Formats: sequence, C-alpha cells, structure tokens
Amino acid sequence: MTHEQIGTGRPALVFVYDPNLAVSISQSEQMNKARDQLNDQVFFLVAQIATLEGDQMIAEHRASPAEILLFDATGKLIKRQFALKNSSELIEWIAVGAP
Repeated sequence: MTHEQIGTGRPALVFVYDPNLAVSISQSEQMNKARDQLNDQVFFLVAQIATLEGDQMIAEHRASPAEILLFDATGKLIKRQFALKNSSELIEWIAVGAP
C-alpha cells in the first residue's frame, strides 16, 4: 500500500480502491494477473480510500474511486482511466506508456 516506490526507476500502476464498489475486487484480480506476467517490471500499488496514505495520493492527483493511474519510471503521471481493464489490457496500457 506504500506509494514510496513511485518514481524509483520503474513504472507504477496505482489503482484507487474503494471497498464499496464491486469493480474494485475485479480490478484487483486483473492487476494480480498482470503483475504475475510482468514480474518485477512494474510496481502494482493501491490507493485505498479512507486511509491516510490513500487519501493523500487521491487528493494529490485528483483521482476518483475506481481510477487507474500510470506513473512513468521518474514518477510522472502519464495516464489515467477508470476501471475495469483486464490483465491483457493493463499490460498493453503499461507497454504503450513506457519510454
């Protein structure tokens, strides 16, 4: 759940997780599948609403529940889109955003 990894040399995919939305569970499952395929190439992180760190991340980037944020290796926000993206779409989305 830590966001300190953003900007540390690898792209980071952050999902704004709202436990009250069914799509959050489905998106988390798809992120896990994508993470298994990409190994250590990308950080997969969650910003959970109603938590100190999650709310800070959400406020800083003006994110909404069920939104996916993609940061490049330097920590720059390069893409954002609402869930649901399946694992293949996530992998393609990350690859297109990579330098």
